[in-house]
Amino acid sequence: MVRRLVLAACVIGTAWTLSAGVRAQTPAPRTAAPVKPEELPQKKRLAVPKNIKNWTPPKTGWGDPDIAGVYTNSDESGIPFEKPAEFEGRNLADVSPDELAKLVKQRQEAAIERAPTLSEFPGATSPMHWFENYGAVNSRAWLVSDPPDGKVPPVTPEGQARAAARAVARSAHGPADSWEDRSYYDRCITRGLPGSMMPAIYGNAYQVVQTPDAIAIRYEMIHETRIIPLDGRPHVGAGIHLLMGDARGHFDGDTLVVETSNFTNRTHFGYNNRYNSDKQTIVERFTPTAPGKLNWEVTINDPEVWMRRWTFAMTLTKDASQPIFEYACHEGNYGLRDILSAARAEDGN
Repeated sequence: MVRRLVLAACVIGTAWTLSAGVRAQTPAPRTAAPVKPEELPQKKRLAVPKNIKNWTPPKTGWGDPDIAGVYTNSDESGIPFEKPAEFEGRNLADVSPDELAKLVKQRQEAAIERAPTLSEFPGATSPMHWFENYGAVNSRAWLVSDPPDGKVPPVTPEGQARAAARAVARSAHGPADSWEDRSYYDRCITRGLPGSMMPAIYGNAYQVVQTPDAIAIRYEMIHETRIIPLDGRPHVGAGIHLLMGDARGHFDGDTLVVETSNFTNRTHFGYNNRYNSDKQTIVERFTPTAPGKLNWEVTINDPEVWMRRWTFAMTLTKDASQPIFEYACHEGNYGLRDILSAARAEDGN
């Protein structure tokens, strides 16, 4: 609760500062010994039985797997998106639990060294609620599961041309000459899909609301809500394009399968700032794997951007102590005004 209450005072300024690239400021020097991972405030984690081979997800009153609740992916922070070179020739299943535990400890230590001193220790310069992903206990060694090499596939010639055109347009003037130069994330409009479910430094809560004919997913950061009909209705017409796409879902056994199409070409998928095209389709699979654990697998198919479809996955953890908090950021927020005015000052205007 402390994190949630304090967050209200500065979430707006923090969101703008971090997303707009003001991170170039030099943090105050450390005046205390580096924090060790075991010294971090301990998170309450749901105990998972060791033997879950015969575990069956609970059902709703109408017979679907019950996946409703508040989840967080803070523990997935710090996982490399693509396979690191050190694992060349190996698959995710080849990484042993002991090996993963060592990786996790190394990542925790690296995260501490990269960031300003934590607020709950001597010499601190930054509030702890900015870093709710400290001490993240990762579920895997990397995220991309297909292609087998664990790498995002090459970009198509058309995708490369689009990226080059964007770079030329951006270099023709400053990166903050207009609000239109800033991303939809900067402007508090959307993080796109699947970007809205990707871990950030805070705001990593997600609420799944479930009825017999629809699933709703509420995202804490940028305060969006996706409505996913389960009643078999067709997608909207091909001429309609939405920032989060048009979703349709169904249950395949215990897995919620969500197929989304009808995207715009004005958002990116949350890695390397690669913008999708309006031909993109995404298939998500939400699978309960253990009490309080939901595997989120995403397959992206965008023939105008990627040479082939590809898949990544991460784990969502149910955590009732992380209810959705107001993300007090909105289009036209003073943060955007400050970004633009600071750019004018830098230009000498």
